[in-house]
Amino acid sequence: MRFTHVSLRNFKPYDDAELDVRDGVTVIHGVNGSGKSSLLEACFFALYGSKALSGTLEDVVTTGEDDAEIELEFVHDGGTYRIERRIRISGERATTAKCVLEGPDGTVEGARDVRRHVASLLRMDAEAFVNCAYVQQGEVNKLINASPAQRQDMIDDLLQLGKLEEYRERAGNARLGVEDVLTSKRSVLEDIESQIAAKEDEDLHARLNALESELAEVDEKLSNYEAQRDKAKSTLDAAQSTLDEHAEKRERLVEVESTIEDLQSKVAADEAQRDKLTEQIHDLDGKLGDLDDEIETALTETDLDDATEASIDARREALAERESEIREELSESRQQAQALATQAERLEERAADLEARAKEKRDAAEADETAADEAAAELESFRKKRTTIESSLEDIDDRFADAPVDRGSAAALLEERRRDRSEARESLAETETELKNARERLAEAEALRDAGKCPECGQAVEGSPHVDAIGDRSAEVESLENERDELESTVEDLDAAVERAERLVEAETRADTLSDRLEHLDERIEDRETTVDSRREAVTEKREAAAELVEEASTKREAATTQTDRAETVESTVEDLEADLDALETRRERLDRVESLVERRDDTVDTQERLREKRETLADVNRERREHLQDRKTRRKELREAVDEDAVESAKKRKQNAAEYLDKVETDVLPQLRDQRDDLQSQIGGVQSDLERLEELRERRDSLAERVGALDSLHDEVSTLESTYGDLRADLRQRNVEVLERMLNETFDLVYANDAYSRIRLDGEYGLTVFQKDGTALEPEQLSGGERALFNLSLRCAIYRLLAEGIDGAAPLPPLILDEPTVFLDDGHVSRLVDLVEDMQTRGVKQILIVSHDNELVGAADDLVRVEKNPTTNRSSVERTDAPDLASALADD
Repeated sequence: MRFTHVSLRNFKPYDDAELDVRDGVTVIHGVNGSGKSSLLEACFFALYGSKALSGTLEDVVTTGEDDAEIELEFVHDGGTYRIERRIRISGERATTAKCVLEGPDGTVEGARDVRRHVASLLRMDAEAFVNCAYVQQGEVNKLINASPAQRQDMIDDLLQLGKLEEYRERAGNARLGVEDVLTSKRSVLEDIESQIAAKEDEDLHARLNALESELAEVDEKLSNYEAQRDKAKSTLDAAQSTLDEHAEKRERLVEVESTIEDLQSKVAADEAQRDKLTEQIHDLDGKLGDLDDEIETALTETDLDDATEASIDARREALAERESEIREELSESRQQAQALATQAERLEERAADLEARAKEKRDAAEADETAADEAAAELESFRKKRTTIESSLEDIDDRFADAPVDRGSAAALLEERRRDRSEARESLAETETELKNARERLAEAEALRDAGKCPECGQAVEGSPHVDAIGDRSAEVESLENERDELESTVEDLDAAVERAERLVEAETRADTLSDRLEHLDERIEDRETTVDSRREAVTEKREAAAELVEEASTKREAATTQTDRAETVESTVEDLEADLDALETRRERLDRVESLVERRDDTVDTQERLREKRETLADVNRERREHLQDRKTRRKELREAVDEDAVESAKKRKQNAAEYLDKVETDVLPQLRDQRDDLQSQIGGVQSDLERLEELRERRDSLAERVGALDSLHDEVSTLESTYGDLRADLRQRNVEVLERMLNETFDLVYANDAYSRIRLDGEYGLTVFQKDGTALEPEQLSGGERALFNLSLRCAIYRLLAEGIDGAAPLPPLILDEPTVFLDDGHVSRLVDLVEDMQTRGVKQILIVSHDNELVGAADDLVRVEKNPTTNRSSVERTDAPDLASALADD
């Protein structure tokens, strides 16, 4: 069983996504939380529906959406299947709006029926699926951490041994049911034996003998009276007969005369029919002659000496034996032709598959070559850019050759220049303020001097300190003006110095940027050089692999042609044998014609014989009729002469006497005797009923005793069956344990070959023990986390192999699915996991799906799938990625 395509809409983090799943090892890569595991969960959910969920149906639908759709296509046992599920949310509840499975045998609808059909196809339910083929994230140690009993149930269910336990329980229930019935029947048997004893104590036979004796006496009396009564009746009847006879004789005379006429008419009609029968007999003589001629002609076509039944049967038996021989040879030839044709078809399919794989390799090689050329072109471009950047850096270094500082100190120089300028500007501002104040004081003193007296007090200002200080203040103003002019010149020089320092900083920043670009270009140049080398190496490897595949395909096609030629030769033999069968059928038809003609002749002879017999019968009947006619004529004469009146009178007297006696006997005597007889018979009937009941009880006792014996035997058989199922399950489990232990040790040798461990022991209850090379026994729980995880993966792979190789010689198993198997593994153990995956692939596992971001697993993949989540929409997408590109993406991550 292999997945081929999965399509999702609004499933967990996915909006619209689809993926073609290829054979080989597929690694699904992406950052944590991107939705890698959800892609595998979708496949699991498509197969088993809600049984595959750890949560509810609501968790399946993307947040904010009303419905979700999942489609899964897979191939199984030569057939193509497609499952479509649609989940709809109504209110706060999610339901399955559609669930359809389309396959070679038709369409199955409904979530429950689809799940049952999938479980029947794969011979495993959802729980068995995760125990065998699907190692879910975080459950890598599930089998190791399980108790031996839990592990036993898991593996027994996978190997269908749970059915034997179910049968054993059914047999046990049947044994208990037989015991209940047996107890009930024994109780009934004891009750019947008690009833029989009670009946036997009543001495029923003695009572019956006494009653029968008394009844015999009454019957004798009754018989005597009835005999006299019958005699009287006879007398009465005889008298009445004599009386009636006179009237009857005249009626009989009329009847006899009518009979005579009827007999004469029938004799004439039968004589006419006898004449017709004689003619038909003569006609059949002619037909017999014609049939004899046809039989003689048919015999010449069949090589028979005569047309006897023995000859025909002998020839028919010889034809049947020859037909059996031909049909047996024909069946063998057809089977051989079919087998050869099937082999040729499979070889052609294998050749086509190899050619397709070769084409894929060639296409991949061309893609790698194109990528290598593109990388080489980019490499040349990057190298040119590097030369340009180096030239720019040299120019910048030349600028710093005449600078007061080296490259790298321009920022400090700029800061120093700005600080000096700031200080100069502050000094200039202070000087300008002092100059302004000095000018104001000088102007005030000069105004006071010019006025000659103080404007406030009116006194003369001549000789005042303010007027006397005019000279000093004028000198101060002049000094401050000179200082201001010097500071303005200094600020201008510092402005120019800051501008020069800023240009140096810009150049230094430009140089740093160019250095970063140069370093980045060096990395890209190195990456492109690696890409070119790896791609060109991959081109060579893939083209060599393609050539090997083409060569292998050619070999397969030659083998297919050989098998086709052999099949055509065998088909020719089949045609010859079919022609022989047709010839046999023709001979059998001729033989059938002879037999049919013989049967027709025999039928004609039989018909002629029947006609003769009928003619003789008619003659015999007419002789009897003539005799009867003569008798009737004699009787007519006798009736005409018979008339006796005296006999009539005597009969009247006898009738009267008999009637009087009958009236007395039937009115008084016989009723009394009959009542007495009826009472005795009633008593006898009661005793006989009791005797019959006693016999019935004895028969029922015997039947019940036989039934109890049969139930005892059945109980023993059911008990034996119950123990047989248990023994069979134990025997099959032991055989599976031995095979599983061998397969587990083969895997163990692969992944632990260089460690301190020597082998694994698996006991009959699925208990696991690891032995070190020094003979020390360890429980699996005593291994390190990485060793324990790898040990469990080895056990899961061994179970997968056992199921694939041990059920009906075929492997209906789904792909081997590993979800984040490297969580607990260090680098060394990851390498062994890669070896384990490659080993499973060489053992015929067509699909292995792995969720991982480990570079080593990526390198071992045949197919790479990248899952990304859009940070804006929070929706995931899927794309297939080539190995080198993914390796680069992993490096970027």
